Amino acid sequence: MPATPAQTFYDVALLGMLASGFLAVLGSGELDTPTAAIMIAALLLRALTIAGLWRVRIPAALVAALAAGYFLFYAADYLWLSRSFIAATVHMLFFVAVVKILTASTPRDYMYVKLIAGLELLAAALLSAELSFFFYLAVFVLCAIAALTGGEVARSMRLMTRVSRFRARALPGRLGLMATSLFCGILVLTAALFFVLPRTARAAFQRFVPQRYHVPGFGSEVTLGEIGELKQNSTAVMHVRSYDDSTLIGLRWRGSALSHFDGKRWFNPPAVEQRLPVTEGQLLLPATRRTRPGRNLRYAVELSSIAPDTLYFAGAPQTISIQAQILFRASSGAIRVPRFGMAGLRYGADSRLENEWAPPLETVPPLPEEERRVLLELPMIDARIATLGREWAGAESEPERIARAVEAHFHKDFGYTLELLETEVPDPLAHFLFVRKQGHCEYFASSMAVVLRTLGIPARVATGFLGGEYNPISGWQVVRASDAHSWVEAWIPGRGWMTFDPTPPDLSARGPGLWSKAALVFDAADQFWRDWVLTYDLDHQVALAARMQSTGRAWSAAGQLFDVERYAPWLLGMAGLAGAAFLVRSYAPSWWLWWTRRRRLHRARRGDVDASDATVLYERMLLLLAKRGFQKPAWLTPQEFARVLPPSELALLVQDLTAAYNQVRFGGRGDAAPRMAQLLQRIEHAS
Repeated sequence: MPATPAQTFYDVALLGMLASGFLAVLGSGELDTPTAAIMIAALLLRALTIAGLWRVRIPAALVAALAAGYFLFYAADYLWLSRSFIAATVHMLFFVAVVKILTASTPRDYMYVKLIAGLELLAAALLSAELSFFFYLAVFVLCAIAALTGGEVARSMRLMTRVSRFRARALPGRLGLMATSLFCGILVLTAALFFVLPRTARAAFQRFVPQRYHVPGFGSEVTLGEIGELKQNSTAVMHVRSYDDSTLIGLRWRGSALSHFDGKRWFNPPAVEQRLPVTEGQLLLPATRRTRPGRNLRYAVELSSIAPDTLYFAGAPQTISIQAQILFRASSGAIRVPRFGMAGLRYGADSRLENEWAPPLETVPPLPEEERRVLLELPMIDARIATLGREWAGAESEPERIARAVEAHFHKDFGYTLELLETEVPDPLAHFLFVRKQGHCEYFASSMAVVLRTLGIPARVATGFLGGEYNPISGWQVVRASDAHSWVEAWIPGRGWMTFDPTPPDLSARGPGLWSKAALVFDAADQFWRDWVLTYDLDHQVALAARMQSTGRAWSAAGQLFDVERYAPWLLGMAGLAGAAFLVRSYAPSWWLWWTRRRRLHRARRGDVDASDATVLYERMLLLLAKRGFQKPAWLTPQEFARVLPPSELALLVQDLTAAYNQVRFGGRGDAAPRMAQLLQRIEHAS
């Protein structure tokens, strides 16, 4: 029997629910390729079935055998393949989805399909924190409304012996219009509620989801070539914003410093880190000696979910504001935070940015001998590197001038490129210095650090980010994976640690184009999603009100640019509606509470009360006493509180009302309620 138009509409809507839920999980980047491919194939086959192009039915015995076998596979998936409860459960969810997609034919099957689609969306909410999730959520809601309306019509048409007079072929269009109208209404109301009700969605569920880090090379090691691969990725890693409108363009955001080199890899060996407990969201770091003049910076940093657990700072941090219980600091100065359950971590910092070119204010103590020894260690390197270093140093004898000379040679004689080596070479450093003479930042930083060590100057490689792009739409500076950078920190006697950047500028870099501007729009949308949806709370609500107030003043100042009188009635109407909504939201609870108390007081005078009414009247008495300066401690019983009041007429009234309260509340004597109401009225008018 061919499917009716209503049934076809229902099937398409269900398929849309499944597809949107699946795409939401796929957009999180956490779904493996085999599972995604199988799910896509199942969705396509279901679409062909709805279109009448595929009629193959899977035997029930085969379905039962596959289901029984998957229980064994689930255990193997959890123990050996995925090694994650969340990932194994998501795999099982999609297995059930594939089975139901290919076999659904009864109302019970369709109910399971709806449940699976909802679980897909829940899995996406657990795994994704991107703006794309909102798009898939909107499509899911639209398809869900269409499925509910279409399913109800299809069920009604199966039960009826006669259909309505309009043409059946027009039914899907009318159902689609109705579903779209409902969807738009729900979306508008939901968007309005987003800005009225504070939320703490970031903490929901994410505590149970292990965080994922996709940014390599910013932990305790960097392999030559890794940052070059990373710089080809334009994904935003963090956003920064100044508290005092100071410019942040061109600053280095230092994460870690690496001291050991094995010829191909910079790393820090495992070592005991200093524990830094955070008190009430604030960490005051030990004051550092100000050896050079500089300036203070106050800024906020928001790390994305792909960032590692290292915190990035411009200059030397002095105070850190962060919602964490403890931080860890390595000997190199790198500070990290346990990121479990803290995707989209935000922190603020007060930093000191010194001018390394300025004369020192005081002499810096010498570098400890053990640290100096580590920072001069070298692996087996090409002998030509030491000769090259002496040649570049020339007649210079002061360490700082030697370091500047080496830095200048890299800028002059070498070129910048992001092209990776086609084949691996035995000695990448020697190949860079004597053969290729071009590369990206970690080749330059590694080479300079090694050259300085051959000349007896302690040096290490620092990693982090350089610069970023200011987004005028969001007001945040976007720091992308392509801004990853490494440079050199060298110890100069009498001046301490100084920064040297041997990497020459990229002459092939193009200016901002159309795609770059579009990327800023998408980034602002993502920032809006994180600020006003994922992490929206009371602080954001206050900030939104302040922003609306300042915007209103700006519009008032620009009022001469358009005809105010023409639009005045509309503006007044909108203001009236907004004012009415504000009054309802602000005062409706108080009015309702006043009305409830008044109604219960009248009931008490009639003796028609229950235990909860007695409690309300007693709480009303406590509120009146609190206004007179008598606050009931939580550890006192009502009788004890009545006895500790200073002797007065008011104390006698309280004692009588407390006795009546106990009779009604615990003795079930409703006849004592009128006396409670009379005593409460006398307390209200007592002086």
